Amino acid sequence: MPAVKPAIMKNLNKNFARLKPVGIRQFDYQASAIPGIIKLTLGEPDFNVPEAMKEAAIKSIQDNDSHYAPGNGTVALRKAIAHFMRDRYNLTYDPANEIAVTVGATEGIYASLTAITNPGDEVLIATPTFPLYASVTTLLGSTPVEIDTSADGFVLTPTRLKQVLASHPNAKTLVLNYPSNPTGVTYTHDQVKALAEAVKATNLIVIADEIYSELVYDGRHTSIAEFIPDQTLVLNGASKSHAMTGYRIGFIAGPKELMGPVSAAHAMMITAASDPAMAAATAAFATDAGKAATQQMKAAYQERRDFLVAALRKLGFEITTPNGAFYVFAKLPAKFGTDDVKFATDLAQKGKVAVIPGSYFGAGGQGHLRISYAASLDNIKAAIERIKHFVEED
Repeated sequence: MPAVKPAIMKNLNKNFARLKPVGIRQFDYQASAIPGIIKLTLGEPDFNVPEAMKEAAIKSIQDNDSHYAPGNGTVALRKAIAHFMRDRYNLTYDPANEIAVTVGATEGIYASLTAITNPGDEVLIATPTFPLYASVTTLLGSTPVEIDTSADGFVLTPTRLKQVLASHPNAKTLVLNYPSNPTGVTYTHDQVKALAEAVKATNLIVIADEIYSELVYDGRHTSIAEFIPDQTLVLNGASKSHAMTGYRIGFIAGPKELMGPVSAAHAMMITAASDPAMAAATAAFATDAGKAATQQMKAAYQERRDFLVAALRKLGFEITTPNGAFYVFAKLPAKFGTDDVKFATDLAQKGKVAVIPGSYFGAGGQGHLRISYAASLDNIKAAIERIKHFVEED
């Protein structure tokens, strides 16, 4: 096996040294090696891809749909996404120049931040949240500024935003993820409208990661782009709503003036997404079958959520009721203190249940656990019995 010349290591991107460790995958990997473990760790739907989506992908292959697609995605898929955004959220985007298909929402995050931030820029990130936003910001030479929302029920309020802007007046971007990974908390229509009014008074560009928008249980999802479309890039995709994580289809939608550089950054990274996956996503976003499949999954998730929240509260965990996504963010019972990493490690090793420490998700996460209910109800019930035994025996 080759060994790198030592002097070469000094020539790497120095921003790698600024990165904070992201322990989610490593924790999951280590827990997976424990015999008999029940995993409630990753945001990986346990459903299979719906038949209509599979059939569309198979037909694409059989039709020899195997050549380079346009960089921003097939016309059919961009039209399907435009339909999806208009039908679900009353948002209007031109498929020609206001939508780009990405390799998952993850690539969308990278392309968006690459296009709109410069080295030294400050990027405001409402936390606790998915740690990739801060990692990408750091790698690009910008500075992540975490906004701890835990005191406000994990919702970024206009008052809190204004306070942060007073000490960070040169911030260029606000990253907002809702429904939230890891809290499952989302925003009401009025909360989104009020926050949008506060943003409107600034020159911030909002990256609104709304990948869980189809999984809202009471009421409907309101995109911040409904109120400030001229300042917003919306990220979404098929991974969570249609159990298509492995197909890697996401998208970015926004005003064409912003989408020009975003699309250029995207094209430099991946050229285009794969044809069969885009065919499957077209069926997901444009057909009644795709819409129905999401509704069926959502009903199952809601049943799991209701059971899990009630059971955990009985065991002494404090929970802000999650109204979206498929996560519960549970505060440890007082007797366990705030060392969530120790608790989660002990629970995995002794209790045979794997969850993710809340501190991995940034400011406001310490003393919490992220528990995914993208698992069968039987597994969730079995996990609760083990957690009950662990908590009562400790």
